[in-house]
Amino acid sequence: MTKKILFLFALLISFSCAKRPSYQDPVPLHETFTIDSKKVHKKRVINVWFPLNYKENGVALPVLYMPDGGIVNEDFPHVANTLAELIANQEIEPMILVGIQNTNRRRDLTGFSENQADSIYCPLSDGAKDFRAFITEELMPEIKSRYLITTKKSIIGESLAGLFVMETLFLQPDAFDCYLAFDPSLWWNNQYLVKTATKIESLQWTFEIN
Repeated sequence: MTKKILFLFALLISFSCAKRPSYQDPVPLHETFTIDSKKVHKKRVINVWFPLNYKENGVALPVLYMPDGGIVNEDFPHVANTLAELIANQEIEPMILVGIQNTNRRRDLTGFSENQADSIYCPLSDGAKDFRAFITEELMPEIKSRYLITTKKSIIGESLAGLFVMETLFLQPDAFDCYLAFDPSLWWNNQYLVKTATKIESLQWTFEIN
């Protein structure tokens, strides 16, 4: 079966370390809990937003996972409010948003790099494999135990989080059904993902580019 991948790129490749946009959205109603993770060896704060009347309706919903999912100086409020508006306008299907608050963003969202310049930008790196294991092996089962959800899972990320989304697609394509990457930092490790993408034969693609 052909795997359907949805890419939303603000820019296909970013060669700079420009700062991510800063949004000033009001904080929506949400739930927060912590997981004492064995994969990343720390407690992680998880923020969960769901559409209006979700609990009353008793209908299972798909889940959108997002790194950069903290409340303060991260993207959770902006993405949650955007989803709420799109759902209210019936432009997308209702879904649950699961935001993962950062502890060390540059470590968790990057893989190994042979580029010395990358080590200056990210003194601690190569944590993506552990962070990915945390999401798939610890967070996903916790979300399933807490909420009424379908089996459909998506992930969204921007900049370094976009890099993490793309690397997850290439290394563990069955982890999610849909991958959304905005301005992914594909400059990482001398554009390793760009240069090796055509060598990955396990993926079959259909594209929707908006």
